[in-house]
Parts: sequence; C-alpha cells; structure tokens
Amino acid sequence: MMKLYERLGFCDGGVITLVGAGGKTSLMFRLARELAEAGETVLSTTTTKIGKPETDTSEAVIISSSVQTVLDEARKRLPGHLHLTAAWGCLGDQNKLTGFSGPEIDQIHKSGLFRWILVEGDGAARRSLKAPAPYEPVIPDCTRWLVTLVGLDAVGKALSDRTVFRSRLYAQITGLSQGDAVTEASIARAIVHDQGLMKGCPSTAVRYVFFNKAEDAALHQSGQKISDILLEQGAQKIDAVFIGAVQGDPHQVECRQICRNCV
Repeated sequence: MMKLYERLGFCDGGVITLVGAGGKTSLMFRLARELAEAGETVLSTTTTKIGKPETDTSEAVIISSSVQTVLDEARKRLPGHLHLTAAWGCLGDQNKLTGFSGPEIDQIHKSGLFRWILVEGDGAARRSLKAPAPYEPVIPDCTRWLVTLVGLDAVGKALSDRTVFRSRLYAQITGLSQGDAVTEASIARAIVHDQGLMKGCPSTAVRYVFFNKAEDAALHQSGQKISDILLEQGAQKIDAVFIGAVQGDPHQVECRQICRNCV
C-alpha cells in the first residue's frame, strides 16, 4: 500500500519544514512513523513549540539546549529507536517542548546522523488557518521541502480570532475585514503574499501546499478552487499542490499542479 511520504514525493532524505495551520503536527508524526517503518532514521523537532508527544507517537524524546548533547544521546538511542524527537527545552506546566533555532537545526543536519529531519516551523494554536507574525515562520536554511498546510474547514467561516490564528494580520494581507467570510481567494493570497505563509522560505527549497481536511466533496472542491487561483496569482512560487486528508488514504490525496521539478 502506498505511504503518504511516497505520495508527496519525499525521497533520498533531507529536511522537511512544515508551516501554516490545520494539521502540521499530525503530518509530522505520520511521516515520521512511516519513514521509520521503512527503516529510515528520523528526527522530529521544532523551531517553535509543540506538545510533548505520547510514547505511542514518539518513544524517545531528547531535551537539551546543547546540540552536541542531543547528537550524543541520539547515537545511543538510534539502534533501538529509528524515530527520535528532540527539543531545546520543556515547558512543564504546559506539557510543551520548545524548539531550536534555524542554525541549530542546520548543525544537526550537517552531522549526518539522521536521514530525515522533520521540523514544525510555526504555531497556529489549533486553528485551521493563520497569518504569520513578523518573527515567524522560522525555516532552517537546510530545508529541502517546505510544506504549507491549510485546513479547508476554515472556508466560509467568519474571520475572527476564534477561527483564524492572528486574524488581524490575516485581514491585513488579504483585504478581508473582521467578520467577513473566509474565501478561497483570501487563502490563495495568504499563501503567496510576501508576508504570507511561505515567508522566509529558502530559495533552494521545494515548495508544497497541502490543503488538509478535504473529507467531503465541498471541501475538496474548495481546495481545487484555491489551486486554480494560485495558478494565476503565484504559481512561480509553488512546486506542487496536494488536496486530501493528513490522516486519510494517500491514494485519495490529489496532486493538482506541479509547476517545477519537485524532486
């Protein structure tokens, strides 16, 4: 059976950074599980904050502000655990892990210890859509693939902090007003805008957009509509668009467009 990492065209190792909203953590740990099951060494980590994973999601978690200590501990554990999670620190009262800087991720990558490094590059407070603050996303220079996620269930919802993380910033870059319905056109603009979801992406990275939560025909059609708008607004910035469900069957994930070489 096809795996999701195969459907997304991930091969030969590298750093995958996930940004946006509506499924980053779920996608990160699904990819980590699949790649580890395929015999690959995988590190899941963040440049922001993520919830500390349960043992059934990641059996081994390394917490240290020293990259060298992380690497030393990883070498001890890798024979028994192909998938490790690492973090700079832990917010015990929130049960959250704090992340490394971009240069620290670069340093871990240069060690060659992990074939794959999966990085969550910004937060979204469990919303399905967001606009980035000036200081985010934090995307390591070594990123080979940038995957921007959007939860399609935000379409048609009223623009507010309850539905869109940093809704005022979203309004600024899309032209919507608070209380307006979130449109497909506004999502396309939020993706390609200079201050939008792919802000700070290294020029060498392959750029994907994953429209998540397309569990019914209407939401799938919304993903297709946004894809068509992206072709007009910013196709030169995007290599491939996928529409589907992070937790679903990879065979049902549709690839709507490929604008440059994705591998």
